[in-house]
Amino acid sequence: MEEINIKNKQGLTEEEFLEQYDDSIYQKPSFTVDMLIFTVMDEEKENYRKLPEKSLKILLVKRGDHPCIGKWALPGGFVDVNESLDEAALRVLRAETNIDDIYMEQLYTWGEVNRDPRTRVISSSYMALVDSSSLSIKAGRDEEDAAWFNVRYNLLQEKKEVVEKGYIYEQIVQIKLWNENEELSAKIKVIENPDGKVSREIIGSEGIAFDHDKFIEYAISRLRNKIEYTSLAFNLMPELFTLTELQKVYEVIQGKELLAAAFRRKVANMVIETNQFTKDAGHRPSKLFRYNSGWKRNI
Repeated sequence: MEEINIKNKQGLTEEEFLEQYDDSIYQKPSFTVDMLIFTVMDEEKENYRKLPEKSLKILLVKRGDHPCIGKWALPGGFVDVNESLDEAALRVLRAETNIDDIYMEQLYTWGEVNRDPRTRVISSSYMALVDSSSLSIKAGRDEEDAAWFNVRYNLLQEKKEVVEKGYIYEQIVQIKLWNENEELSAKIKVIENPDGKVSREIIGSEGIAFDHDKFIEYAISRLRNKIEYTSLAFNLMPELFTLTELQKVYEVIQGKELLAAAFRRKVANMVIETNQFTKDAGHRPSKLFRYNSGWKRNI
């Protein structure tokens, strides 16, 4: 079939249009990728007869240059003109933290005008939930350090205001991040309007670079939602695990205790029972399970 050279209002074919196109007529914002890498780790046992407590952690890097020098940020960097966003995310994560070849999903795009003091920067954030025991964390040459931080998400205030077209929901959320060397914190105001649009405003921040406080708050809320209807939690589990271990992972991500009977009904189709048992000293043997890769959520 012969291709038809369609002309525009100026009488140009697409080939002619592209030959004379001047891309300098538009200002060009910079584009970055920023990664939210979460894990769940066992804390040290105080008593060998008790199961270790688990905690949700996020990976941060300490900035070694302006702006925000000395503050902690999400691993991130600028996108090259000849690479895709996914390629940039993997490249930057490898360069800044030594983490390679993990699955990340695109989470949200942040485009506030003044979010970076250097220039106009739009950021695409990525999220992953990983088994940290298989990773070797190492800061890149432009960062002072890379470290895991405990995460605590607290709802400080919540209110609902009746307006003409529905409701306005407002929350004040506190994010606390800490490890044995550093303590970071932020307060975020989250407002949902009747049309479903949600805005976030940082009303207090200590030690966190740029506007990454908002990224973290949003990621935790999404993580808590996604774990309800996906197999995301199994990214953290070894090949064989007990249902108690799996429940503790759900609890630490959701920030609440779950009833064992209800939880086991919830995950019944997501796991396969094996004929193997735990062999931990000081504990009664527990049945081991594995993830059911053929599981599909009921729609």
